[in-house]
Amino acid sequence: MTNMIDMLKELIKIESYTKKGANEALHFCADWLEKKGQKVTIHDNNGFLMLTATKGKGEETIIWNGHVDVVPGHDEQFSPMVEQQRLYGRGTADMRAGVAAMMQAFVDLDENKLNRIVQLHIVTDEEIGGRNTSKWLVDQGFTGDFVICGEPTGLKVGLQSKGILHMDMTFKGQPAHGSRPWEGVNAIESAMKFHMATSELPFRKESTEYYDQPSVNLAIIKAGERYNMVPEICEMSYDIRYMPGQDPDEIARQMAELADALNLEMEYETSGASTPALITPEDNPYVVNLQKAIRQTTDKDAVLFGQHGAADTRYYFAAPQCKGAIEFGPVGDDWHGNAEYVSIPSVHEYKEILVTHAQAK
Repeated sequence: MTNMIDMLKELIKIESYTKKGANEALHFCADWLEKKGQKVTIHDNNGFLMLTATKGKGEETIIWNGHVDVVPGHDEQFSPMVEQQRLYGRGTADMRAGVAAMMQAFVDLDENKLNRIVQLHIVTDEEIGGRNTSKWLVDQGFTGDFVICGEPTGLKVGLQSKGILHMDMTFKGQPAHGSRPWEGVNAIESAMKFHMATSELPFRKESTEYYDQPSVNLAIIKAGERYNMVPEICEMSYDIRYMPGQDPDEIARQMAELADALNLEMEYETSGASTPALITPEDNPYVVNLQKAIRQTTDKDAVLFGQHGAADTRYYFAAPQCKGAIEFGPVGDDWHGNAEYVSIPSVHEYKEILVTHAQAK
């Protein structure tokens, strides 16, 4: 199994949506690297495994981070299939192709051409938050000057990512008999009235260079117990992804004031800025060199953009040493969907870009 794509196919066969499966995939990666002559260290935190490997020397460190855990999929998605230069299967794009390319790139690195340290981090819990692996590695001192998380970006450079604000709301009504709803206050209708009005809040009309708007997802709603009762309580939860430059406290204030303006009885709790928005400047030297490597490999100019979601970049970026953390990975589509795939040529290009970037003077 010397071919990178063959290795990727074997990795896809591992049902790594459980802790056990993800740890199995981690061992697979460690065994493959060791057979290629690489020294690997396996770490364990709360039963979640991760590996680190290091090459090069110097005063600066680049980290390549990838995760082998995936979301659940249908049985057939763990049988990789190739069609028209696309490799289909669960986790092909998100992000076992990125991991495979990082592994091959790490093997291909010529230490005589390295003026810096390159660390490979492979982790097993990104899809459930990353706190047991990537965050743990950062807390243990595995930090760097620049971090590339190999999430699927279509070979575009994700310089920014939105922050996360979770709000849990409880709307209170007045119970009554279902045949006489006018004698009560329907908490579900209060919540619906509130939700429809949120589209007019000032924070939702803001935009930036990379984002047309923040993301507001009504994620959870719980209410009602019986047909013949006007519901007294409606619990509703929002997943708000706010843009760089927006203040999560101001967003929470606008949401609370909206309930007051609508004369709705509402209580809420918020997680605050538990995941801040992330910005790596365009003129960051590592980003500039990455653009050169992309142009050299693909003969195309790099595209810079902002990610709507959050990745393990957030943990590395919080470390004082870190000067930039980006998402950058191969071309693929429909991750978490039924037709997830990665472009095979882009995996090879991605691997070459990583090596070129790491070995830049």
